[in-house]
Amino acid sequence: MAAATTAIQRVLDCMLLPSELDSAADSAVYERLVAARCRGLRRMFHSLQRRRLNSRRMKTYEPIAAKSVAFLGLGVMGHPMAGHLARAGHRVTVYNRTPAKAAAWVAEHAAHGGRSAPTPKDAAQGAEFVFACVGNDDDLRSVVLGSDGAFAGMDAGAVFVDHTTASAEVARELGAEAQRRGLHFVDAPVSGGQAGAVNGLLTVMCGGDEAPFDAMQPVAMAFARAVTRVGGSGAGQLAKMVNQIAIAGLVQGLAEAISFGGRAGLDMKQVLEVIGKGAAQSWQMDNRGKTMVDDQFDFGFAVDWMRKDLGLVLDEARRNGATLPVTALVDQFYGDVQKLGGGRWDTSSLIRRLK
Repeated sequence: MAAATTAIQRVLDCMLLPSELDSAADSAVYERLVAARCRGLRRMFHSLQRRRLNSRRMKTYEPIAAKSVAFLGLGVMGHPMAGHLARAGHRVTVYNRTPAKAAAWVAEHAAHGGRSAPTPKDAAQGAEFVFACVGNDDDLRSVVLGSDGAFAGMDAGAVFVDHTTASAEVARELGAEAQRRGLHFVDAPVSGGQAGAVNGLLTVMCGGDEAPFDAMQPVAMAFARAVTRVGGSGAGQLAKMVNQIAIAGLVQGLAEAISFGGRAGLDMKQVLEVIGKGAAQSWQMDNRGKTMVDDQFDFGFAVDWMRKDLGLVLDEARRNGATLPVTALVDQFYGDVQKLGGGRWDTSSLIRRLK
């Protein structure tokens, strides 16, 4: 150990060049130091690259009149979405069933005037728009209906915008209840995952009447890159189901392709680079292909959530008569991933079944 320390000190103190090294020990140490420096430089480069990308992704907000809004649900999606509304200049009151999360959001956005309320009803009072992003149909009903629900606190003419991925059935149910109370309801599930929410680049597909959609669209653009009405009540949820059907089949195909190429002895990262410039290119290939090769699955939308969404899809298919053999099969494959302990892995983990 002492000899190695001396050799390191000689290289550092004398700033020796490779041609000037006078011992094998010095040469070995020099090579290790160069390798360490290269690793350090690579880390620095990647850090700078991430900062540069983040600066490019810095959200800019269109100037619109500030609105009084509420946001219900501060999970991995709702927390940043509500934050964008606050940074865009709107007066935001949040509610979360775990009060500590609401307090943390308020502390983070104190400079923008963010505040919290103890119930959905209290959060919704005086709000022109009430946004929500919760877990499922039952969670949605719990924050909307009842004596402490948002509908009980909303003023006539206010708009409830639901970003939960839920059933078309509950969207129609709550849309009808809102109309009965003189309110408006827009079902508006999102695509883009946690990264899209953080960067304010979500795609929002909406169902509901045109007038409330037109009113909410410029406000929702604070956390989105596209907010589009695709039909009447429930149509937004149906469009999200179409999105999940397409993703499920695509990810399974990509998993099979990578598994096949790997077993054939190909350098799959190189192959993905090549075929990614052709007809096989997709968002999933560009953003998940190489991480699938590396067996890394901690990049956002979880298998548990996908199974919930595919359950909604298959329930709706039974109602409308659609035949979805591939989707049903991939849903079972995600069940296999859950049995492997991968419920919180991202959806690209389908490849784990094939190893």
